[in-house]
Amino acid sequence: MKVFVPTPLRSYTRDESVVEGSGSSLAELLADMDRRYPGFRFRIIDEQDGIRQHIKIFVNQEQAGTLEASLRSTDEVHIICALSGGSDLRPQTSDQSSSGRRSEVGGLTCELPYAAEAILQ
Repeated sequence: MKVFVPTPLRSYTRDESVVEGSGSSLAELLADMDRRYPGFRFRIIDEQDGIRQHIKIFVNQEQAGTLEASLRSTDEVHIICALSGGSDLRPQTSDQSSSGRRSEVGGLTCELPYAAEAILQ
């Protein structure tokens, strides 16, 4: 299956943004990823075997809440890291192209990709 890796974790995947993985659950997939890319799993899973609070995992655009989520070889898994610090949520003007969905964030209408919009809900 395809695993989409966020920029902060690409140092583990030799700067690859999309990698192949295997497993019948998220737990198995992350174990496979950790064998291929040592240290990867620890950045996503905490010491109690839960998904870290600042990480969201989407399987075929549906958020997975636990590591028991089942997977198929044709699935696409997106790992999203929350970012902290400054923001660049500027209002969009009508002449800017749309690459995501329009969402209200802090009183501003912003373009957000699907996964980012889901985190904010």
